[in-house]
Amino acid sequence: QVQLVESGGGLVQPGGSLRLSCAASGNIFSAYTMDWYRQAPGKQRELVAGITSGGMTNYADSVKGRFTISRDNAKNTVALQMNSLKPEDTAVYYCNLRAAAFARTYDYWGQGTQVTVSS
Repeated sequence: QVQLVESGGGLVQPGGSLRLSCAASGNIFSAYTMDWYRQAPGKQRELVAGITSGGMTNYADSVKGRFTISRDNAKNTVALQMNSLKPEDTAVYYCNLRAAAFARTYDYWGQGTQVTVSS
């Protein structure tokens, strides 16, 4: 079993920056994708950014050029650097780990961290 813990959320003014971190522990897979999702009140959870074990990344169009995802495979951590934050970025941000073994998929989630962008 894998446990994920997010940190780094908080209140920031528009145009400001935050850095979110996610630490994975437990029975970590040898190869896995880590993603950041977010969910605002009344809205569906959406993928913000993802990164594979090999370092390939993808981003939602709404955050391209502003957010950067990175990972440290040795430490089993993933980070999301968020710059030029906008009020519409306000949401609970969740760390997600996805892996596959023996034709079965595994999906783990952190508890979430609140990001509020407001003046």
